[in-house]
Amino acid sequence: MKRIIGKLAALGALAAIVTGCATQPPQRKDYTAFRQADPRSVLVVPVVSRSVDVDAPDYFLSTISQPIAERGYYVFPVNLIKRVMEDDGLGDANLVHASATPKLAELFGADAVLYVVIERWDSKYAVFSTVTTVELSYSLKNGKSGNELWKHSEKMAYDPAAQQSQGGLAGLIAKAVVAAIEKAKPNYIPLARSVNGASVVRAGHGLPAGPYDPGYKADQQQF
Repeated sequence: MKRIIGKLAALGALAAIVTGCATQPPQRKDYTAFRQADPRSVLVVPVVSRSVDVDAPDYFLSTISQPIAERGYYVFPVNLIKRVMEDDGLGDANLVHASATPKLAELFGADAVLYVVIERWDSKYAVFSTVTTVELSYSLKNGKSGNELWKHSEKMAYDPAAQQSQGGLAGLIAKAVVAAIEKAKPNYIPLARSVNGASVVRAGHGLPAGPYDPGYKADQQQF
């Protein structure tokens, strides 16, 4: 029995524990073009996904509107936009991303167009640990000129087993159970919300307060 416990403990020590890791923010962004464009409305177009999870784009779209709206911008209803584009022959996200930004913006009267690429949307299982990772790349472009106003990439990972503090064999069993649950049903949506929130709100790297936020044009020291 002691030998079995020893082997389990050794395996547990070797299991990778990754939790809440986010990419380090780069140097403060240049907001000159953003301030000049002064967008009031944002059109989020269909998402390009590099993930094998076919549901990733739709799951992501359910998480992006709120943080942008809370920054003070009008966000066109993402599901309605997706349906309208599909009806107009723009159901392929890669085709949409390759289209001229001014033409897309003109279709809906948007000031800016947000392009998002899902770089990673996966969950990796390793006995005592299941690490769920979401990595996103954002590009906000001027609806009139097509010039880029803001660009950002963010990655976060979640390992529920890292939250388990119980030691010994019972702790290892608990970690294995939690890891199996996460593998069966990865916690993508809360993680995507966290990635979006960090990307949009972080001072010096996210979006400045929009016209529907009390901090509009009063946050230039942060952005």
